[in-house]
Amino acid sequence: MTKNLLFVFFLFSSLVFAQLMQPKLVLQQTSFDFGDIKQGETVSHIFVLTNSGGDLLKITNVQASCGCTAAVPEKSELAPGESTNLPVKFNSTGRMGMQKKTVKIFTNDPQSPEMTLTISGKIVTGEQSGSIPAIHFPETQHDFGKVSEGEKINYTFRFVNKGQSELVIKDVKSSCGCTAALLSSSNIKPGQEGTIKVEFDTKNRSGKNSKTVTVQSNDPKDPTKILTIYADIIKKGG
Repeated sequence: MTKNLLFVFFLFSSLVFAQLMQPKLVLQQTSFDFGDIKQGETVSHIFVLTNSGGDLLKITNVQASCGCTAAVPEKSELAPGESTNLPVKFNSTGRMGMQKKTVKIFTNDPQSPEMTLTISGKIVTGEQSGSIPAIHFPETQHDFGKVSEGEKINYTFRFVNKGQSELVIKDVKSSCGCTAALLSSSNIKPGQEGTIKVEFDTKNRSGKNSKTVTVQSNDPKDPTKILTIYADIIKKGG
């Protein structure tokens, strides 16, 4: 009886270990609603893809459901713990009313080789759209490159209100306690610029790291923005 139990335990442990050593795709979001979209505009949203497994994740293909939608990942291979951005663009030219489109992601994740993202929105004419705030980040990611373990590194992301009414930053959240984000102002008038300073404490960390900062605003088309920082941390004495 004891031998059988040991065999079952060993078999279970082996299966769990094998799964941990496989690549695994994790999506922070699987859907996004743009709300009202002014007819003729091209809107975009960034989805974050993360490899939470123990082996190299390969993104083999990304397919959009129609020609009005485009999606290309910034990286096609992710080391364990690494993330990448997948910008998804939707061209509303020639379309009206409610729209729902999908993007399929194909990877070498043996548990979920195919995953689906969904974007939606309502196409309206200029008279219907009204004046709204519009948050715009010239860049949404920064790579620090190689840094020594224990360093505190920081980078400042800029953003602009390209809309016609006041932009309100409702919340800024970091993915872990090792990352802090300092917002210059929570209320940005049309045409004005704001900043978010992101600090990353590399203490007790090593290897390739990617951390995210989620920015929530009153932009009805793109209320959630994801900022991503990368660092290759070298252990002291390594």
